Amino acid sequence: MKGHESDVFINCPFDPEYQAIFEAVHFTIEACGYYPRCALEEVDGADLRFNKLCRIVAECPRSIHDLSRTQLTDSGLPRFNMPFELGLMMGAKNFG
Repeated sequence: MKGHESDVFINCPFDPEYQAIFEAVHFTIEACGYYPRCALEEVDGADLRFNKLCRIVAECPRSIHDLSRTQLTDSGLPRFNMPFELGLMMGAKNFG
């Protein structure tokens, strides 16, 4: 089913505190007849995360992005992986 027009890319935190929300988003996407996709679907240590994200984003005509958890790390700097994935999706859609 990869690369199908019903694929939806999910960009959200994957930590235990967010797990219930992630499951609710995943369930809702499926209940609406779509197929949820995210970076967790492939576990290949040899694959660069960026390459994996590019591949999944290219296969998904739709996406959901939750940037509400862009917060500071212990080093005092924010993690920008979720805003980066939003930018990757926006670029992919803009440039085809």
